[in-house]
Amino acid sequence: MTENTNTVKVQLVRSPIGCKESHRATVRGLGLRKLNSTSELQDTPAVRGMINKISYLVKVL
Repeated sequence: MTENTNTVKVQLVRSPIGCKESHRATVRGLGLRKLNSTSELQDTPAVRGMINKISYLVKVL
């Protein structure tokens, strides 16, 4: 049982209303819905890139 424990927790702290459509899609892709919702994801380069793209909307916990 080799479980990958490298996870990153992100929280949506700013509304994506008025942002680019691709940024809104990235928020949904990270599993974030409402303001202050959190999501725990695998720490992969793809997820890191998504967080970097919308860094002004999210907070890494």
